[in-house]
Amino acid sequence: MAIRVSVQAATEDECVEGLARLVDAGFQPVMMPRFMTDGRWMARAVPTAKAPAADDRGPAVAG
Repeated sequence: MAIRVSVQAATEDECVEGLARLVDAGFQPVMMPRFMTDGRWMARAVPTAKAPAADDRGPAVAG
């Protein structure tokens, strides 16, 4: 799937929490939290079949 979202965080715990929120919102992890060479943590996820429809955006999460 071409649509993917990323979590960028300063710590591994923050990255894990962000990825967990995406999973709760109906996304599937495709890259588990990983430490990048520039000193940040990153994870990625893609929508699953249970993700909300495009017109049902749901609550916004401040980051």
